[in-house]
Amino acid sequence: MNAAYHIPVMLNEAIDMLNIQPNGIYVDCTFGGGGHSAAILQKLNNEGRLFVFDQDADAFKNFKADERVVFIPENFRHLARFLKLYGINQVNGVLADLGVSSYQFNEPSRGFSIRFDGPLDMRMDNRNELTAEKIIETYSEQKLHQLFEKYGEVTNSRTLAKHIIQFRQHTHVSTIAQFKSAIANMVKGNPNKYFAQVFQALRIAVNDELGALTDLLKQLPDVLVSGGRAVIITFHSLEDRLVKNSFKGVMDEEENNPFGNSSFQPKFKLITKKPIVPGEAEMKLNTRSRSAKLRVAEKI
Repeated sequence: MNAAYHIPVMLNEAIDMLNIQPNGIYVDCTFGGGGHSAAILQKLNNEGRLFVFDQDADAFKNFKADERVVFIPENFRHLARFLKLYGINQVNGVLADLGVSSYQFNEPSRGFSIRFDGPLDMRMDNRNELTAEKIIETYSEQKLHQLFEKYGEVTNSRTLAKHIIQFRQHTHVSTIAQFKSAIANMVKGNPNKYFAQVFQALRIAVNDELGALTDLLKQLPDVLVSGGRAVIITFHSLEDRLVKNSFKGVMDEEENNPFGNSSFQPKFKLITKKPIVPGEAEMKLNTRSRSAKLRVAEKI
């Protein structure tokens, strides 16, 4: 585990909730610093297997070879496809920690943080073409407005979008400092909170985070064995709502029974009716854990 890269959130709670079988097959969708994976491996015997996903090439530097582990350098939205490539149809448990790693926030060249200057990038997978700079440069006013309103809950998202369209006609921004300076007059309330909301919106859009999460959630009922568990840690309300509704079967019910047909059968049993949140000690030790929520469901 590389704690400098990322401190795993609610480590003990997540591992306990996976209900690990020593000879089972598990997936860590977000390898990061390897903290959750290391804890899973401690509970697996020689017959157990662990598949780890991470689209960030830098995360592979934290990987230590183990004959029980397969590292897949891809987005977890491709979960089922890559498992099948390894001859795996179903697994005993899936874990996903959806937080941005401390390394990504602390590395200026990645462009995730408002605290440093660096390129306006924000890609978790550098193989992708879309960057935050391209969004600012090319998105329409309506698209920018929707992005900031939906993904960042920015109070003046419409005015901000209009302002970006105006300034980009004569000014090109390619760095965090340039962008913050360009929108400084738009700030409402606490500047750090405002910029954080704007940056969150851009990051979610750059990486299609909600689309990837939706794809993962749709695959879980088929990927998990009966009694297998999904443990997902979210960090903002948009993610948490998707997970909650998926585990409750809301999305499936709306798709399959638009008129509320009572024949709908849930696919999951909720292990946590309310999300688990970090304790006071963890929040003091790791301030980034404060917004974390952990939800668990078991395949029926």
